[in-house]
Amino acid sequence: MNGRHFLNLADAGGDAIAAMINDAQDRKAARRDWPKGRVDADAPLDGRVLAMVFEKNSTRTRVSFDIAIRQLGGSSLVLDAASTQLGRGESVADTARVLSRMADAIMIRTDDHGKIEEMARHATVPVINGLTDRSHPCQIVADLLTVVEQGKPLPGLEVAWLGDGNNVLHSIIEAAGLMKFNVRIGTPQGYDPEDAFVSEARERGARITLTRDPVEAVAGADVVVTDTWVSMGQEHVHNKLAAMAPFQVNEALMAHARPDARFLHCLPAHVGEEVSEDVFEGPQSVVFDEAENRIHAQKSVLLWCFGLLP
Repeated sequence: MNGRHFLNLADAGGDAIAAMINDAQDRKAARRDWPKGRVDADAPLDGRVLAMVFEKNSTRTRVSFDIAIRQLGGSSLVLDAASTQLGRGESVADTARVLSRMADAIMIRTDDHGKIEEMARHATVPVINGLTDRSHPCQIVADLLTVVEQGKPLPGLEVAWLGDGNNVLHSIIEAAGLMKFNVRIGTPQGYDPEDAFVSEARERGARITLTRDPVEAVAGADVVVTDTWVSMGQEHVHNKLAAMAPFQVNEALMAHARPDARFLHCLPAHVGEEVSEDVFEGPQSVVFDEAENRIHAQKSVLLWCFGLLP
């Protein structure tokens, strides 16, 4: 295969993720005050085409990958299920083989993680996970970049997660094992993350704590993270919202974190549900730095997939 797949953070490993963060910082600094559409001075992906396949709605993933490949000197092609044969029953395998002949890399945002694994099996170009129901590695590279920018070293970092044990949390737990930080997870009964992510991170030396007490989760944390409680297409919304209510990140809860703690949210946010407005708009929130950093992180992911980062 010409390149490397990025389906989960472990596909790259801790050293590569550190290289991505360093590269993203350097490229971001080099572009300060530039127009967003200007190509990086070295144009490392000149002539490369990224095919982006969307089976789920997207703002940050769509825009960040589109701008990322342009800034690296390449171009993108946006496909969605409704307007392609994939939405009319063409197999993932056939789609992967066709796109491999027409593009240099494939980014897919979908529901079933099995689809992206199947695409990677049949593609002869790099396949990148833009989100599945199991993990969201590209988001977490941007989150780690944001944390480092805030002057917080990753080894030994104390991260608090509040709310649903979802795909974003899975990738945070995976990152904890790779980058040697700890995660305290405050979730209601029945919404825990998958055991496989927890056990693997613990085997790598991370301390992963699950609790039903939001204060215990947040106490002394360097970073507090949450996400929407109800994802696209989920059912039984009222029961879930009721269970999640005690885990809202508000000023009273943030007061238990370190005074210099930062608040992260991958967006879109339902302000007033998983996070109060005073926290979301407050001085500890770096959610819009985090959103911008999707561009810089995705650039480094692309460079790693093409073998241009170690």
